Amino acid sequence: METKSPLQYLKGVGPRRVKILAKLGIETEEDLLYHLPRRYEDRSNLKTISQLRVGETETTIAYIRRIEELNPRKGLLITKVYIQDNTGSAIALWYNQSYLKKQLALGAQLIITGKVDYRFGQKEIAVNEYELVSGKTSLHTGRIVPFYPSTEGLNQRFWREIQHQALARNAEEFREIFTPEELQQLDLLPVKEALREIHFPSSYTQMEKARYRLVFEEFYLLQLALLVLRGNSQKSAKGIAHQKENKLPERFVQNLPFPLTGAQRRVLAEINGDMESSYPMQRLIQGDVGSGKTVIAAWGLLKAVEGGYQGALMAPTEILAQQHYHTLTGWFAPLGVKTALLKGSLNRREKDLLIERVMNREIDVLVGTHALIQENVEFADLGLVVIDEQHRFGVKQRSLLEEKGQQPDVLVMSATPIPRTLALTVYGDLDISLLDELPPGRKPVETYCIREESRGKLKMFLAKQLSLGSQAYIVCPLVEESETLDIKNATTLAENIKREFPSYNIGLLHGQMKAKEKEKIMQDFQHGRVHILVSTTVIEVGVNVPNATVMIVEDAERFGLAQLHQLRGRVGRGNAQSYCILISSSRNPAVLERLRILSKTQDGFKLAEEDLKLRGPGEFFGMRQHGLPEFKVGDLARDGEILLRARHMALKVLQKDPYLRELSYKNLHDKVWSLIKKMVKY
Repeated sequence: METKSPLQYLKGVGPRRVKILAKLGIETEEDLLYHLPRRYEDRSNLKTISQLRVGETETTIAYIRRIEELNPRKGLLITKVYIQDNTGSAIALWYNQSYLKKQLALGAQLIITGKVDYRFGQKEIAVNEYELVSGKTSLHTGRIVPFYPSTEGLNQRFWREIQHQALARNAEEFREIFTPEELQQLDLLPVKEALREIHFPSSYTQMEKARYRLVFEEFYLLQLALLVLRGNSQKSAKGIAHQKENKLPERFVQNLPFPLTGAQRRVLAEINGDMESSYPMQRLIQGDVGSGKTVIAAWGLLKAVEGGYQGALMAPTEILAQQHYHTLTGWFAPLGVKTALLKGSLNRREKDLLIERVMNREIDVLVGTHALIQENVEFADLGLVVIDEQHRFGVKQRSLLEEKGQQPDVLVMSATPIPRTLALTVYGDLDISLLDELPPGRKPVETYCIREESRGKLKMFLAKQLSLGSQAYIVCPLVEESETLDIKNATTLAENIKREFPSYNIGLLHGQMKAKEKEKIMQDFQHGRVHILVSTTVIEVGVNVPNATVMIVEDAERFGLAQLHQLRGRVGRGNAQSYCILISSSRNPAVLERLRILSKTQDGFKLAEEDLKLRGPGEFFGMRQHGLPEFKVGDLARDGEILLRARHMALKVLQKDPYLRELSYKNLHDKVWSLIKKMVKY
């Protein structure tokens, strides 16, 4: 669609309504036409007056025979309209609509929808929608009627009337992005017909066809934009072709006290191919909790170091960065590879000294948080960038770290299982590798959902586990007391636990603590000096304490499935049986079903699919954070198959014409490049 006409050209849209529409993100007629109905009512089944059923909401068409206005009391105006058809008569009732009498005329034909009653020997209809028959298209009744997402000051009649105007005004302006052959091959409605049928459907079948067309188009444009971006960055950039020898990585694998899984070997082969290619690697490693992503990252970093390059690993929290540093140092020191940690708690002199050592090639691998992307951090020759828990970083942060080198390879890791449809959307510019196999012998974490009244039993269970020498996490959602939410907060909970378990050391960890305090608490917990760690979700990702066997989650209904699965992944890392106890006082069936799903499966990818259905993509991470447009039509939970078809089509088209230069793709080219411009701002 070409037109960007402002809304004030539409009848009934004055300056006040322009402002209201702008708050909904509607500034042009194109924005308006993509503001789609949220539901429909079938008012196409017109009945005669004799067929109207008492107690039902019905639609009828009849002639006006008499009009009366009554004021039974102050503040109440009743408009009674006596209507008749060739089967009988009835009374239509409106309340407090003083303008109505001027609009209705004796003898006029009227379509009305409303609830039917029977009083004083006469059928009465409490009207909720009406329309005068005038020869024009019926919008409000007598058809399948759309209902739009709205806001105060805009009623449904207004929406239907301006959408109808916008469709009529732009009838010749719709620009088709598909060729006639593609429309036929994909069985898609033309865009002009699709927009007409989505707003004013001639049938429910046509409305579904229209929705399919618009969803396909939305997904198709996004996939093309992501694939063009990736193709351009790879084609325009000469990357590092790392040497084919892997002596250092192979020595590292031989030193490991456990064998690699088949999935790890498969993913290492994919990374090896990427790193030896002359194009920069852009790969996402998706793995469930405990699938061994850190080993993969370490292997890649060693391949870069062996070729004379440096590596960087960026983690979202200081706790996780610290843990990665200790793990990598333990693996790399015997190989003579020097690792350093850049953390926020270093003083200025320590920081400057460390950065100087990195620039002088005295450091092979630098680990840190977003401190790594500060302007004064420079590398001598950065060859591989590893970003852990990518969903915590925006696109801009990722690119800032990449800019520290000359087209370094990029390896992105996520321990938050993401449904395939969402991964293709958020990470459509990356190649995706799956670590879908856990190391052998790992015991599943037994998961139970309990109510408040079982706290006594839980206390006894926890005491037994502590007496066996195990440690425990207790997680709650808020740090400070909330007046509106009756949930446990970490501070109060820690004090209560101290009273209940006086012979054990209780630690408290939350996001508002200073970095050094957090670090000390985590070290004490890792070394067994703290027996119970009361925490908010700052321990959700990556923390590794093999001796911790109990995870207790307070107010579990306030967490998503993916988040609960992450928390459960903090236990079960040693040889002892581990347990995850979810406490919830909710009686909501949907909440209880969600928690039941978690207790039945350990598969993070299955849980992520369920979470997407239950809570939508926004709960994983905001789309806008990633520079992606929010979907106006598509729903990833419902439309996954359409997304896969759209991506397949996008790959096919770009294989034939990588820059969409063919004349037949002119409209498509313009739409894709417009979307790319919006995306690269982030």
